[in-house]
Amino acid sequence: MQDDLAETDGYVLAHTMLRIKDPDRSLAFYRDVLGMRLVTRLDLAEWKFSLYFLQPRGHDPVDGSLEQTFSRPGLLELTHNWGSETDDSVMHSGNEAPKGYGHICISVPDISAACARFERLGVTFQKRLGEGGIKDIAFIRDPDGYWLEIVQPDLVASALAQYRSD
Repeated sequence: MQDDLAETDGYVLAHTMLRIKDPDRSLAFYRDVLGMRLVTRLDLAEWKFSLYFLQPRGHDPVDGSLEQTFSRPGLLELTHNWGSETDDSVMHSGNEAPKGYGHICISVPDISAACARFERLGVTFQKRLGEGGIKDIAFIRDPDGYWLEIVQPDLVASALAQYRSD
């Protein structure tokens, strides 16, 4: 069914949200490993949770206003439900049964250098560069076990082009 898509002009994929157990640990990972910066923090005491909005470096900075935070494309929202850090249950990454959510993707200019850096930093790999079916991508895990796909655009485009069936 094809509607008048002009009605969707201005729609923006503003952010992706991941639940986290330990804000200090997760913020350090996304800041120190992936180079993101915290642009907005909201502590919502009535509902006992905090929101942390992160932005990749190299983009015009968010000014911290809520209007801009909720309209800027490509932010990562980390949500901490207060008290979850003492809960022994494991966060569900979506990659085990029942499967659902899969991963977010980070594009890097030099995947070999990025993976060597991740190795030096002790980051957990789900799939190392050169492993698996598509050799030119890697997957790392954040402190809560979420998967992050790491790609170098020209390499992954070249690798996947051979599989296209246009």
